[in-house]
Amino acid sequence: MIDELNKRSRAIFQQIVDSYVETGEPIGSRTLARRLDMRLSPASIRNVMSDLEVAGLLYAPHTSAGRLPTPAGLRLFIDGLLEVGALNEIERENIESNCTAASRSLDELLTEATSTLSGLSRCAGLVVAPKSDAPLRHIEFVQLSATRILVVLVTESGVVENRIVEMEADVPYSTLTQAANYLNSRLTGRTLADALIEIRQELNDHRAELDELTTSVVETGLATWGGEHEHRTLIVRGQANLLDDVTALEDLERIRDLFDALETKGEFAQLIENVAIAEDIRIFIGSDDDLFSVTGCSLIVAPYRDGREKVIGAIGVIGPTRLNYARIVPMVDYTAKVIGRLVG
Repeated sequence: MIDELNKRSRAIFQQIVDSYVETGEPIGSRTLARRLDMRLSPASIRNVMSDLEVAGLLYAPHTSAGRLPTPAGLRLFIDGLLEVGALNEIERENIESNCTAASRSLDELLTEATSTLSGLSRCAGLVVAPKSDAPLRHIEFVQLSATRILVVLVTESGVVENRIVEMEADVPYSTLTQAANYLNSRLTGRTLADALIEIRQELNDHRAELDELTTSVVETGLATWGGEHEHRTLIVRGQANLLDDVTALEDLERIRDLFDALETKGEFAQLIENVAIAEDIRIFIGSDDDLFSVTGCSLIVAPYRDGREKVIGAIGVIGPTRLNYARIVPMVDYTAKVIGRLVG
């Protein structure tokens, strides 16, 4: 459709979208006449706005004489008119320094990257952690309390992942050592998915010479990853940013719906996994997905890759539909590249 708009229509449409991103308020023909480089009367501008409204690109909220872009209008703008800017040096250094802090596990790296992205964009940041499909070097159980255990998984590439599990009964140190020795003898040099079926079958057949408590530790430790059927971990930071521009009760209701969706996380994790399959940065707006038509928000998300250029996860931001797309798109893309370089 963008090719069907003449120069006048494009200029007016872009000014309306730019104003919406900046203020969130409808803009009228008189204001547009002052902003446009070309000389057009308010009456001529109103005629163009009417045509754009008939085309489904604009709408008039309430009884306002001004216009706002529809979700379809925003989609057209992003696909055909958006000019993506470049990050400044301070923004790049901020992302780099926060992500490259020493002695961080993969989860800590992703959490820090998400927090940084949230702070720079003033939106909520989201990241989907990769599945653990690299060959393993070592697994260890660290006792935090009588029933609380830290499971440490180290891959051959040096990536460290930590998960905390709660046991129903007190676990002595000797049991943790026996459980770790048992798993290391079967996991080292193999992926978790490759070894998981065999280990579970052995436990079910009682071929493993483990007592009941040690077996429980082994099963609980493995359950924290889940192998090939594992749901990826979704990390969310900066939800409070979504409340900054709330001015109306209906906006607050939409944000509450979004918070509910973020709490369940399942829909977002699946959506971002679909982005990873697409292998390119994606922008979801309103009617693009049922999730956003309900919450009235937009999502900008990019996949990140490992050292073999394989897509292993995705990171992005979610916020109101009037996001500063030109600024945030390169921010998300750059952060994804930094994560990929560090993971690789």
